[in-house]
Amino acid sequence: MKRLILNTFLLLAMVASAQSNKAKLPWQNGKLMVCTNHHYLQFENGEPFFWLGDTGWLLPERLDRDEADFYLDQCSKKGFNVVQVQTVNAVPTYNYYGQSSMPDGFDFKNINKKGVYGYWDHMDFIIKTAEKRGIYIGMVCIWGGLVHAGKMNVTEAQAYGKFLAERYKDAPNIIWIIGGDIRGDVKPEVWNALATSIKSIDKNHLMTFHPRGRTCSAIWFNNASWLDFNMFQSGHRRYGQRMGDGDYTIKDNTEEDNWRYVEQAESLTPLKPVLDGEPSYEDIPQGLHDFDQPRWQANDVRRYAYWSVFAGSFGHTYGHNSIMQFMKPGVSGSFGAKRYWYDCLNDPGYNQMKYLKELILSFPFFERVPDQSIIAGRNGERYDRAIATRGNDYLLVYNYSGRPMHIDLSKISGAKKNCCWFNPQDGTIQFIGEFDGNKTVEFAPDVAYESGNDRVLIAVDNSKNYIKNLIKE
Repeated sequence: MKRLILNTFLLLAMVASAQSNKAKLPWQNGKLMVCTNHHYLQFENGEPFFWLGDTGWLLPERLDRDEADFYLDQCSKKGFNVVQVQTVNAVPTYNYYGQSSMPDGFDFKNINKKGVYGYWDHMDFIIKTAEKRGIYIGMVCIWGGLVHAGKMNVTEAQAYGKFLAERYKDAPNIIWIIGGDIRGDVKPEVWNALATSIKSIDKNHLMTFHPRGRTCSAIWFNNASWLDFNMFQSGHRRYGQRMGDGDYTIKDNTEEDNWRYVEQAESLTPLKPVLDGEPSYEDIPQGLHDFDQPRWQANDVRRYAYWSVFAGSFGHTYGHNSIMQFMKPGVSGSFGAKRYWYDCLNDPGYNQMKYLKELILSFPFFERVPDQSIIAGRNGERYDRAIATRGNDYLLVYNYSGRPMHIDLSKISGAKKNCCWFNPQDGTIQFIGEFDGNKTVEFAPDVAYESGNDRVLIAVDNSKNYIKNLIKE
């Protein structure tokens, strides 16, 4: 009897320990909201939220339940806390199970059919599965090209928005994304109708607009009451690769400089948080449409991420050519995709994004500001450009090419500064030394001067110990 009681006690203790060690879900911190400085997102209890997204655009259409569960589990394990999806990619869209998103058009009264695992039942499953994994679903309600083609008008947008809001207003892990690869001045009345219809019912979730490549939502909607934060799509083209477009909002030959979008958005009033919701994807042809062009690699997607965040973004969204469209046997790939999505989960860029989130969350979050005056003298251009950000007692400088740079250590507190190199490829730390805190010092990474040999310089007031959380055992 004593042994039975002891074994029962141990079992209960093990269960209690497992429950106590279970990771806290983000929304247990309260509702996600814009913080008071209008630069970042936070939870109601004051905890910071660093957005690390993946573009799982065709998830509702291409994956079955087991595949969706596996994909979302992998996202969670790799540090992603947002997955952006195309809620509908056509009018109607048909999913893996052959079910229509709109069997009765934009009349959703009879959408739930007894005994049928319908399109929206599958969407419910995806959202619930993401919820268990601590992941937000960024729901692009309808892809922009469909609205451009007249597939949804104002009245239909109002009905659709009402349906979406009523169905998902109580889900803790929804972020609404209006638009979808489209300029905001194309059918703006439809986008405003959709957004206001959702917001009139759902008071719990944030909302943004996903624009066309090389534009930002701030151009059209920065003053809109429904837009909580701005999103830009820096796009998939390299320097000088215009391809006849006439809608650029940045200068010619600056196409890869996604930090410029951040600076533009943060110069506007009212100030709203901003992030890159679609940069160049890993393993996609430069420029998208010519499959003989070079493909963007892991070093490129790292550069887009660090440039944007260090320039002031509140997070970043990654993308992979095969993963975003869930290329698999029996499915023809777009944009030259040749590899199956589940194999690409091992690609380096996909697995390196978590190091950026870990880096940013290791330092005081809300006081962080972009500050390019940290870089003394002349900064580099294009791939040689260094981007700097700091708090009161720490600074971070992203150096993509290994070019020597002069850093003004007086920009943060401390008579002495401990300095390290952080490697974005594996998250490791290399201690450089202690330096006089009031001097400008030349730093050169211990790598060849070549694009892709990226490092982050960390300088910290030596009375602080922030970097201990970054050191890998």
